[in-house]
Amino acid sequence: MRLRLSFTTVALYGVLALLALGYLLPAYLTIITALKLPADISLPQSWQLPPTLNYASFTDAFTLLRPNIVNSVILTVSATLLSTVLGSLNGYVFSKWKFPGSELIFTLFLFGMFIPYQVILIPLFQTLRAMNLYGGLPGLILAHVVYGLPITTLIFRNFYAQIPDALMESASLDGAGFFRTYTRIIFPLSIPGFVVTSLWQFTQIWNEFLWGICLTRHTSYPITVGLAQLAGGQAVSWNLPMAGSILAALPVLLIYIVLGRYFIRGLLAGSVKE
Repeated sequence: MRLRLSFTTVALYGVLALLALGYLLPAYLTIITALKLPADISLPQSWQLPPTLNYASFTDAFTLLRPNIVNSVILTVSATLLSTVLGSLNGYVFSKWKFPGSELIFTLFLFGMFIPYQVILIPLFQTLRAMNLYGGLPGLILAHVVYGLPITTLIFRNFYAQIPDALMESASLDGAGFFRTYTRIIFPLSIPGFVVTSLWQFTQIWNEFLWGICLTRHTSYPITVGLAQLAGGQAVSWNLPMAGSILAALPVLLIYIVLGRYFIRGLLAGSVKE
């Protein structure tokens, strides 16, 4: 039995190792290409280690992508904060301050989660243009905030549903109203929910490309659009796009390395109803 279990475990880990290796091959190719000189990059030698390490690719890529990185930081931080705070308030209302028709409104609200980006692109473009918000970061921030509200509202609503109503009743007896109850009781208990929604929104907004290229002008392009333009010429120095892709992936990667465990805890928080 022990031998059979041991063989099963070894086989399982072997399969997982092969899958991990296959998953990491593109990352390996990206890194070694970014470290090569343009003259050393060719299809027959694509898998070979660079004969000379070329760290200048990263500084050159950063110089070219600096305006796009700044735009993405402003866009992502602003849209994440706004959609998370508004989603928290919505979840608070739908879970603890229900009103006639609230369940219907909440159901209709969640339909936004299932609407693809491409379906609303043209109406969104026309709306932003009518509001004089097309072409800049404010319009793109507004679009991401509105599109992110359904998922943030759902996460916070499910999270707040697990908070005992006795806390709300105690706050009401002490004379606390809507906002005081939220700031003194609900908000301090919301840290796991904020971690989950912030990581989710940050990842989605930072990596989004379609709205970035369709709803902004050149000076407001985010990092994803800038990276695509970096590799869009006829004669491409592939070390620069590869280095740029690493720079573009680093913020999300570092955030998940630092806050990944809290993300899992936040997802599980409130998932079991006592």
